[in-house]
Amino acid sequence: MSNDIAPTILEYLAGLASADREIANTWHPDDPHYRADVHRQTMMNLSYAYFVYFHADAEHPDWAPLWNPVYTHQPNPDDIYLYSPIRGDLSYRVKGNRGTVRRLIFTTQHGLSGMIDEVSEVSDVNDLDDRDIEIGPDGEFEILFSAERPAGHKGNWAPIGRKASIMLVRYRMLDWANERDPQITIECLNPVPLKPRLKPDEIVERIKLMAKFPGRQSKLFLEMQNGIKERVGINVFEHVRYAGMSKQVYWPAVFELSDDEALIIETELPKVRPYWNIQLNDPYFNAIEYVYRFSSLNGASAKISSDGKFRAVIALKDPGVPNWLDTAGYKEGTIYGRWYGCDSNPVPTI
Repeated sequence: MSNDIAPTILEYLAGLASADREIANTWHPDDPHYRADVHRQTMMNLSYAYFVYFHADAEHPDWAPLWNPVYTHQPNPDDIYLYSPIRGDLSYRVKGNRGTVRRLIFTTQHGLSGMIDEVSEVSDVNDLDDRDIEIGPDGEFEILFSAERPAGHKGNWAPIGRKASIMLVRYRMLDWANERDPQITIECLNPVPLKPRLKPDEIVERIKLMAKFPGRQSKLFLEMQNGIKERVGINVFEHVRYAGMSKQVYWPAVFELSDDEALIIETELPKVRPYWNIQLNDPYFNAIEYVYRFSSLNGASAKISSDGKFRAVIALKDPGVPNWLDTAGYKEGTIYGRWYGCDSNPVPTI
């Protein structure tokens, strides 16, 4: 194989064509702006596919950024996501300081969007958050992740499935300006060789997987988005749960509005609500710009009405009322809300 390496990388990027085919699954496949947006999304997906396939491996784990830097496929604006490859037959120590974020969440599983063809391939899922472990007075902690708890181990332990291939971490914040990020490390505890230089055929194979990643990613999320529309229609919420977040209930909806229209969202709030939020996504399931626009709210930033309900307004322009959600000019897209660890899970209305 080493003598057969092509002189051009284009030889190995045929898989990118699968992303082009997903344009047909958007709401307006003949719209040039839609096509351009999907091409942009393909580049976004490709940008972090490098981290997925080249940054680390299960024997030499390391955290890589995931989703947030490029807004791709509905990252929670309140979360900072990290990713590391793992393997179910190995043991890992994660340690550090939890900082002051609202929640620190760990998920181990087999499969990640973009690395698989169907959601049904996700398996061996386990998750926990900082409330499930013992944490020192200054925020320090240590967790052993392994298939089985070692005999005599008295510290924090979390199971990983035999087929597990990834660990995801979420730093979940309410007060972006003042909360302090966690500082965490991951270490494989098994005897492993030094991290080797990749062989030419290994590099080629990973480049090919990178090329397939954008199409796989878009396929899964467009299916999720279109599924909402097929099940409940337009401007109607439903409840869904996804693997990897056992304590979280999502409430998505597909929204549509005209230039002179506003959508009013109303919901009861759970009595116990350690974390909740709402955000807007564009028509391709990417988070709408949330640093320079008010496209999301959470339990700290939202204004609650005097009757105890939460109400928000979706409109193209600021209507001058509390809880405006800015669509950034999009007249259609999705709304996603989250109830995490709440004692009830109301379904909002529009």
